Amino acid sequence: MLRKQDKLAARFGLPPETRHALILVFWAVLICCVVIGSLLPAASSVMVAVGRMHISDKVQHFCAYLALSFLPVLTVQDLRRGTAIGLSMIVLGGLLELGQTFSPGRSPDIRDQIANTLGVVCGVLLARGCRYGSGAWRKREAA
Repeated sequence: MLRKQDKLAARFGLPPETRHALILVFWAVLICCVVIGSLLPAASSVMVAVGRMHISDKVQHFCAYLALSFLPVLTVQDLRRGTAIGLSMIVLGGLLELGQTFSPGRSPDIRDQIANTLGVVCGVLLARGCRYGSGAWRKREAA
């Protein structure tokens, strides 16, 4: 009988270490997208296209920062370290909001930072719940 980890590797075709590495690479790409999107001038073609999506700016902020905080908490082996990395996305959001001061047609908005922070908190809590529900914490306590 295959161990649970072997079953997962067979199911997805990748060992857990490779899956974790790919998730972290995706997370880094997502950070780059959020940084670029946050600092682009308002008149840029990307920002105009985003504005045409008819999705609330606050919802976009919430969802982006939910993903930015969810992925490291879920993937980093040490839960405390992953949580700290996830929560550090609040600082990233704040710095990017301040950075908008220097981007033409953009300005910092405290409501955007509130949406960022709520997204981070929800992402961290959701990821911790997923880890707790998966029983991964039991394996670490038993070791």
